[in-house]
Amino acid sequence: MSHPTGQSPAAAPGDAQQSVDHALNHAIVEFYEKLSSWEHDVVREKGLTLPQVHTLEILGINQSMQMKELALRMGITTGTLTVLVDRLENKQCVRRRPHESDRRSIIVELTDEGRTLFEEHDRLHMQLTDALTAGLDTKDKAALLRCLEAMNRAF
Repeated sequence: MSHPTGQSPAAAPGDAQQSVDHALNHAIVEFYEKLSSWEHDVVREKGLTLPQVHTLEILGINQSMQMKELALRMGITTGTLTVLVDRLENKQCVRRRPHESDRRSIIVELTDEGRTLFEEHDRLHMQLTDALTAGLDTKDKAALLRCLEAMNRAF
């Protein structure tokens, strides 16, 4: 309904917030879908699955990890991780070794091949980040980083 002066009536503060929230929701979903599509294309070229690459990323960033800790970090069961690590071992990307002080625990770490794949993938992520943020100045990049870190903490 139009305002008698021909101008739109001012939105109530709650309406404005709801509008921003909906726009933010749609922007996050759209970005996620685009990033996922890009990630799937990059991973497919290497003959790996997305969960396999995520495993390499976590190990590449954190070095060696206990199976239980890695499963927790990935949000999967240790049974699912076992199958994933089996396949990555067959591709010579990771190796298992016994924990030094806890005989019940297994450590997973990258092999040289796994480290190479992680570094290649990490470089592609950096190139994408550079391309996506090229139009932002340092202040805007810092603000974006703070927002992303807050969103990650919320998970």
